[in-house]
Amino acid sequence: MSIVRIRSAAGWAKLSRWIAEASGGGAALRSRLGRAGLGLVCLGLAVPVLAVLGSWFAFDDSAAAVLRHQASTVLPEYALQTLALALGVGVGVVVLGAATAAVVTLADFPGRRAFEWALLLPLAMPAYVLAYAWTDALQFASPLQTALREALGRRGALWPDVRNAWSAAVLFVLCLYPYVYLLARAALGERAVQLMEAARLLGAPLRRRVLAVALPMARPAVAAGAALALMEVLADYGVGAYFGLATFSTGIYKAWLVMNDRVAALQLASLLLVLVAALLLAERAAQRQLRFAGSKSGPQHASDARPLRLRGSAAAAAWLLCAVPVLLGFVLPVAWLLWLLWQEARASEFGLPLARFALWGWASFRLAALAALLATGLALLLAFVLRRGRGWWLKATARVLSLGYAMPGAVVGIGVLLPFAWLQQHWPAAGISALATGTAFGVMYAYLVRFAAVALQSVEAGYARIPRSVDETALLLGTGPVRVFGRLHLPLLRRSVFAALLLVFVDVMKELPATLLLRPFGSDTLAVVAYNFARDERLAEAALPSLAIVAVGLIPVLLLSRAMRAPS
Repeated sequence: MSIVRIRSAAGWAKLSRWIAEASGGGAALRSRLGRAGLGLVCLGLAVPVLAVLGSWFAFDDSAAAVLRHQASTVLPEYALQTLALALGVGVGVVVLGAATAAVVTLADFPGRRAFEWALLLPLAMPAYVLAYAWTDALQFASPLQTALREALGRRGALWPDVRNAWSAAVLFVLCLYPYVYLLARAALGERAVQLMEAARLLGAPLRRRVLAVALPMARPAVAAGAALALMEVLADYGVGAYFGLATFSTGIYKAWLVMNDRVAALQLASLLLVLVAALLLAERAAQRQLRFAGSKSGPQHASDARPLRLRGSAAAAAWLLCAVPVLLGFVLPVAWLLWLLWQEARASEFGLPLARFALWGWASFRLAALAALLATGLALLLAFVLRRGRGWWLKATARVLSLGYAMPGAVVGIGVLLPFAWLQQHWPAAGISALATGTAFGVMYAYLVRFAAVALQSVEAGYARIPRSVDETALLLGTGPVRVFGRLHLPLLRRSVFAALLLVFVDVMKELPATLLLRPFGSDTLAVVAYNFARDERLAEAALPSLAIVAVGLIPVLLLSRAMRAPS
């Protein structure tokens, strides 16, 4: 009996080992299948990028003829106006962003603590909303210019029409300088005050301390912020279309929807993508230098050095330098939009269109919330798999996916429409093209292509703060990967996940060109409604959706300013 029991025990041991190996093999198989499925999803989201880039492989004689025609007609104007606009905005954001960051970080003057966060407020103002407000305030028939003409006794216009490239550059600078300000302030806050104090003790005058010590430290940060601002300029459609500018983004939209020329739109999208890719490479190179320049060599204390105390005319100049962009880029436009809203409510017999506004707001909220949830969920899964170091091809696909955020909305829209048009051409009876423009699927697809990289960057930043020893310890104790993710990673990533949800939500609320290209009939968002009202010169009606977009954009700006606030 004992021999039988021993054999039986040995058999059960073999059977249990076989089951364990089989289950382990099943888990490995499920893991491989999961990675493959995740890779296919990432590849599907990278299809618009690949479609635009791969369009040049199908370059034939007709496409060459279209390109030659564009080169002799509209392409020089698109290129010159886009480059001139980018150059003006680049110089403006560098000067204004670096100057305000240097003043707030290196000097002390009345109101400095308030300006530390107030200088971020224009970041909540979309450029096209700022354009609507300032155009209505400065046009010939505006109450402002009318009152000034009556006071001065003049009949003609006091200034030319603001709808031109120079005014657009100024508006972009007012909206986008916080990119440079934010990064330059972080770079200067590392050790600039301490090093400038050391230079002062060595006898260096103030001018040399600023030019030879502070500004070289902030140079990589300024370059990175300027590159981000220029990518926003190249991606813009609202300001260019409202001001009648001939830029690449407006040309793409016009070629596809107005002229119905798919080849011309595709070629313009490819050229714009090349420009954006060059800026993306420059921004990443600047970010690498920024991490090197921002490294600390030892502990620093706030009491080691203090900012330079300004008095008299110097303090007044610093105060004006910080107050003017906040007033022009946020306070006055919001005040004007509120005044327009009040005028509209008072003039209308039926009051404000709150019922229609509720429909537009719900459509925007629904799309933004769904896109935020999907993008953040995908980012969590992808970041977890990449953290475990599984699948080099998945990592490569994720990097291609990260190009989506650098792509302008018009290029993303073209990239989404291309594969659906190809499928419709080969299978016309299936009606596949209706998925891209007849339902919310195409819009959501474009949002994920454009903004999944935002969520992934936020989640990866959160993972960078979690030591890998946490994972190794849990796995050594027999905890499975799923439980490590759910019980360890998610609680530690709570803030990063919230940030990812918030950033994607706000970006989707402000997105205009991709929504214009792909939205289904009858599902306008706040951004589309504001653009349509402004295009029809109904700026008073555009005030309500514009203010709603600004209010939503304020949330991450206030959270960011709170996170950056530190005792000086």
